[in-house]
Amino acid sequence: MTGNEIRQRFLEYFERNGHKIVHSSPLLPANDPTLLFTNAGMNQFKDVFTGQEKRDYTRATTSQKCIRAGGKHNDLDEVGKTARHHTFFEMLGNFSFGDYFKEDAIRFAWDFLVGELKLAENRLWFSYFGGDEEVPSDEEARDLWIKMGANPDRVLPFGRKDNFWQMGDTGPCGPCSEIHYYMGDEPDNPEANHPKWVNGEGDTTMEIWNLVFMQFERNEIEKGVFTLTPLPAPSVDTGAGLERMAAVLQGVKTNYDTDLLLPIINKTSELAERFYEPETQEGFAMRVVADHARATAFAIADGILPGNEGRNYVLRKIMRRAIYHGREHLGLTDLFFHKVCDFVIDLMKDAFPEIEIQRDFIGKMVRLEEERFSNTMTVGLNKFEEDFAKFPLFDQTENIDQYVNQTENMDQYDKLAYWTLYHQIPPYLAKLVAVSRTNKYFNFDEIDDNLYASALLIHIVSRPDAIEFNLAKQVKAEDNFDKLLLELLNQLYDGASPILLQLFGLFASNYDTYGTPRDL
Repeated sequence: MTGNEIRQRFLEYFERNGHKIVHSSPLLPANDPTLLFTNAGMNQFKDVFTGQEKRDYTRATTSQKCIRAGGKHNDLDEVGKTARHHTFFEMLGNFSFGDYFKEDAIRFAWDFLVGELKLAENRLWFSYFGGDEEVPSDEEARDLWIKMGANPDRVLPFGRKDNFWQMGDTGPCGPCSEIHYYMGDEPDNPEANHPKWVNGEGDTTMEIWNLVFMQFERNEIEKGVFTLTPLPAPSVDTGAGLERMAAVLQGVKTNYDTDLLLPIINKTSELAERFYEPETQEGFAMRVVADHARATAFAIADGILPGNEGRNYVLRKIMRRAIYHGREHLGLTDLFFHKVCDFVIDLMKDAFPEIEIQRDFIGKMVRLEEERFSNTMTVGLNKFEEDFAKFPLFDQTENIDQYVNQTENMDQYDKLAYWTLYHQIPPYLAKLVAVSRTNKYFNFDEIDDNLYASALLIHIVSRPDAIEFNLAKQVKAEDNFDKLLLELLNQLYDGASPILLQLFGLFASNYDTYGTPRDL
């Protein structure tokens, strides 16, 4: 079953069951300053769920265009590395605005997966909210799955992290129930097809659909004290990733092997005049180009253009990440990215006519950005290689001279960090250069635009003895950002040079964390 057929089967199934098919809203969120991009199917119905807007239907179904790159939902650094992460994806969804609730939502999901798509019941797992001190266990959802026909041993409780949804600290919220699918070759092997892999490690058992039951209103009655009040008209918000559904129904191991993405990879392979080999650096680069071309074409069609601020800057990063990997790892020195984006339009225009309407404009914008960045890379990377090799002295201020002149005390990794600081290289480009020279995993989430922080981290990761690490969780929980980075530097690499630490202090005092130039 093709991706287009899956999308159509989903929409038609829910239309037969009284839902109105609503076209995807644009990726540029309407009247919602809290979002960089539309990132979920419910975004366009947010005011309907909260009661601020009324529509002439109480049931809806959509295939929503989504981008998750930047902000709370940021998958950018994972794209190409994992089987499932994307910047752009489609979210299939069915919604009830005070109409049906848990029983019908669970019945629809079971009937569509088992009755309509004929998925094997012994590969499906179901989760429900197991309860905590604020909200009791959602035994109703558990019992409904079993009533539909699920094996009780395959219906599992999980905590708030996995099975409770809320729009924010206050507002509508409620338990959710996820459907997972075992993708492996041994469904009858109890060790392989096992509960421990549900919300666990690896991609073999993956979530394919999430049913959110909005049944409470969360209010703050005093600082840090919240109460839950049952909603007078509970609602349903569900989301199923089309790319994941396609992987299941097409029997492939990764989303990139589906007919939604593989043709774009093959187009990139054709332009590069080399075969797609998934486990190689070149294969990784092709996946990045394919994913980012989808995000680029759809974002520009919806009025988001590359720039230096907010969502425009995120799009610029997406585009330049793709162009960098195409040039650096696929040998695509001529302009190529606009050709891949044009192929995306050919592939997706029937489902989303808006990208066909904007074809010429998309091509023009992509070529302009590609020309600009290609010139930057040709000049900038040549200078990077030159400076990194011999690190000549620059025309610097007297304060910086006293540190830099002591070159005998600086190794090449100190020099790389200094070079990044002095020339105000965009952090995402400097990180690409550093990380692409290793085979290790580094998550730079939350510090992407911090110039001097990036320099310190480049100093860590570019060393041959660097260890893999994930900084995101530590940064989110830390108030004193500069102190945290210095502590991490000492933890991750035993002893930073005094010169580099002094440079860090000098530049930290001279540059606003987010106020540095982002373009060469």
